[in-house]
Amino acid sequence: MKRTSSTDPHSEPLSELETAASRREESDPAAPCGGEPHGAPPPSSFGKVAFQRAAALFRALGDVERLKLLESLAQREVCVTELAEASRARMPTVSQRLRVLRAEGLVVQRRDGKHIFYALADQHVVELVRNALQHASELRSPPADDDDDPV
Repeated sequence: MKRTSSTDPHSEPLSELETAASRREESDPAAPCGGEPHGAPPPSSFGKVAFQRAAALFRALGDVERLKLLESLAQREVCVTELAEASRARMPTVSQRLRVLRAEGLVVQRRDGKHIFYALADQHVVELVRNALQHASELRSPPADDDDDPV
């Protein structure tokens, strides 16, 4: 059955939302939000390159295992061997994850003899990781496979 306005006896009544939308379309089809005036969005103070780099940072942060490494490094500088043991991953796997993080400028490395130590690049990264994890822990509806066990 066709849904139209309440003046048509053979149709279902429109909801309030549909009625309001219909009125907006009738008043000015080109105006969003019922024709209320809006200002232009404020101009960005960042250039195209900054947005591209930020997107690359978020892609690097988007892997759970890399994010776990970053959280470990937020505590202190750590040897790659310790990171591998703590994450129960093979050394080449951990090294590859760290390579991705280093390429995006999220971590720095320091060699001391045979040992390579990693740390977060700066305080921005520390805050970014902690804020992301804090925000995620505050979300109301975590994914079904989420467990809150410390890692």
